[in-house]
Amino acid sequence: MEKLVIRNIGQILSGKFEDPIIDGDCLVALDGKIEAWGSEKDLDCEDATSEVDAKKVTLAPGLIDSHVHPVVGDYTPRQQQLHWIDSTLHGGVTTMISAGEVHMPGRPKDIVGLKAMSIAAQRWYENFRPSGVKVHAGAPVIEHGMVEEDFAEMAKAGVKYLGEVGLGTVKDGKTAHEMVSWARKYGMQSTIHTGGPSIPGSGLIDADMVIETGTDVIGHINGGHSALPDDQIICLCETCKSAFEIVHNGNERAAVLTVNTARELGKLDQVILGTDGPAGSGVQPLGILRMIAMLSAFGNVPAAQAFCFGNGNTARQRNLDVGLIEKGYAADFVFLDQAQHSPGKTMLESVEQGNLPGVGMTIIDGVVRTTRSRNTPPANRFPEQIR
Repeated sequence: MEKLVIRNIGQILSGKFEDPIIDGDCLVALDGKIEAWGSEKDLDCEDATSEVDAKKVTLAPGLIDSHVHPVVGDYTPRQQQLHWIDSTLHGGVTTMISAGEVHMPGRPKDIVGLKAMSIAAQRWYENFRPSGVKVHAGAPVIEHGMVEEDFAEMAKAGVKYLGEVGLGTVKDGKTAHEMVSWARKYGMQSTIHTGGPSIPGSGLIDADMVIETGTDVIGHINGGHSALPDDQIICLCETCKSAFEIVHNGNERAAVLTVNTARELGKLDQVILGTDGPAGSGVQPLGILRMIAMLSAFGNVPAAQAFCFGNGNTARQRNLDVGLIEKGYAADFVFLDQAQHSPGKTMLESVEQGNLPGVGMTIIDGVVRTTRSRNTPPANRFPEQIR
């Protein structure tokens, strides 16, 4: 049995919006799953096969990017860039969810082809995890001509997500709703493109279509890139029980509007984060951290809760076994500390002023994957693997 013991933790962020900070200075994981946490004197820390001295920094569940467009391996033809997933891991992201492999050159749009690519994409990221990052891929873009049996076939093969509704030929709410309902029947989650067109072939998706389609996630509610008018964003927040996905590649003002509206409605637990990369804006290795800092600073959200937008909220909305400090959940963590010379008395206070923290280490499934981040500003303190 592999046993990881993390000692000398400064504070633990839980990922739970209702209770974001946990008391404790130690955490134990067995075979890549969280076993226990709290005061070291109360935990069984004997016979550790690996051990980390956290050096009093903050431990948080690994961040989740709810909206990426992977293609194959750790390469994106959209920006001709290698190792973008590894680079994002250095921004604390340990899990990614595909919103469609739409940048694949020659992406098939016939029914047989799109199903084949979806199943293949699901398989290759299941079999190959770049730098250990969990990429939930194989998200087909729905097209006219699909029937219920197509969704049953893909679900049976392991496909769990639909690509963004609206990026294919299906652009009317009635047809989209029928297909989303078929997908849901077979356990597949759905998301919808929201706002103006982003790539050739996409188009405007307004609030009426979002509501009629009824997806599980309102993809980039702040636009990707072009946002809907304010009244439509407010309408979606008031009307929908879906996740409100805010992305780095969207409209920042609309992002803050979404958070403020969600707060007024008591729906901040529905806010989740993505980057919407790789895209025309490029790859954003620190995109999730940047959104957490921005929404905390301009949305007046306590930083401990803003971090939940990037892990626990997404875990709950997406039904994942990551992103929360829970017994039996994956031992996926990011170690954070205040960046050197940044304002604020603590890491959280610094984030509330809009500053990025420094990432000192990431762990996935109980295994150290990176140490000091090559992308974040240097932290004041860095964890150390001592065994």
